[in-house]
Amino acid sequence: MLNLFQHPTIGTLAQMQPARDPIVYILASRPYGTLYIGVTSDLVRRLHLHRTRASPGFTSKYGVNRLVRFEQFGDMERAILREKQLKRWHRQWKINLIESENPDWHDLAPGLGFEPIAPRTGLDGS
Repeated sequence: MLNLFQHPTIGTLAQMQPARDPIVYILASRPYGTLYIGVTSDLVRRLHLHRTRASPGFTSKYGVNRLVRFEQFGDMERAILREKQLKRWHRQWKINLIESENPDWHDLAPGLGFEPIAPRTGLDGS
């Protein structure tokens, strides 16, 4: 089990058990873009739903599908408490948390078997 404030590195993603341990995760539309915080006991399934826009809602509407942080817990009660805590945080605190372990805002989902998301380009194609 991970410490509440310890984020798994990309190398530890491959070591994660496919078990149903509760996970609090943060998605972003792009670096410094729209953020979404959620909790699940099946991160791979939930990421698939977000990335395919299978469920209408916030993440589909705003294109929030890049996994930039997650924390694994031993029980759902603690995971839900952490999710609620993070949702109350100021935006800058969330950004600082993401950048403490993922300063370049890499999408961590390829470490779980997902295809990388193509970088977004500006309206001018740059």
